[in-house]
Amino acid sequence: MDAKSRMELRVLKLYAVVSVFLFGMLFFAAAKGPRQKARFEEIDVERINVIEKDGRLRLTISNNERSPGPVIGGLSMKTREGKRGAGLIFFNDKGDECGGMTWESSEAKDAIRASAGLMFDQYNQDQTVGITYSQKDEERSAGLRVWERSLTPLADFARRVNEIELMKEGPERTEAMKKLREAAAAQGLGGAQRVFVGRTEKNEAMVSLADAEGKPRILISVDAADGATLRFLDGDGKVVFSLPEGRLGEKSK
Repeated sequence: MDAKSRMELRVLKLYAVVSVFLFGMLFFAAAKGPRQKARFEEIDVERINVIEKDGRLRLTISNNERSPGPVIGGLSMKTREGKRGAGLIFFNDKGDECGGMTWESSEAKDAIRASAGLMFDQYNQDQTVGITYSQKDEERSAGLRVWERSLTPLADFARRVNEIELMKEGPERTEAMKKLREAAAAQGLGGAQRVFVGRTEKNEAMVSLADAEGKPRILISVDAADGATLRFLDGDGKVVFSLPEGRLGEKSK
């Protein structure tokens, strides 16, 4: 090979090295460049999962069929999947459900059933604040609710519920669930409604303040006939003071 050929070969090698280097620089620059957002005028989807960079689930937006089961103490309750209505479910830093919004309704043989709710869960527990709507045919209620919840984590109770719900339907399963709910109530795990502000099934505008056991102790109401009352009750539900004055000792209806 003569000197001219060797020189041309060196030039070609140098060109190849420089080209590869420049191509690599462009590739990495493009990879690190600003990511473009996808934009759609309309999209059909059954479920959207919003996750953290490490894959942790933080929010689902879904229809009823793809709605997730409750996640409590790391346990995903498969028996409740696809039964919670369409809506949004939020999850906290450790992956447990911490609240959401759901909507569902049905109409069959002239029977109407509908409900909706915006719920905020206590940490390691069930909902503690909620705005709810419920309808059964012509009976409707809607309002703000506040629940008293135990500081005992709900995880063990949820695991036991899940085990029972996986049992074959029958008397044994029914009895097991009854005993579990009784034990949970004795431990205060079931929660007690402390506050209600809204409309009742009897078409009353109502403010109800209850004790730690969920027994109403103060009732402020305007009934369907526009009658306004203020009642104080004892632990047995008997009226001890009322305005306008009524018959003391009678049980609140």
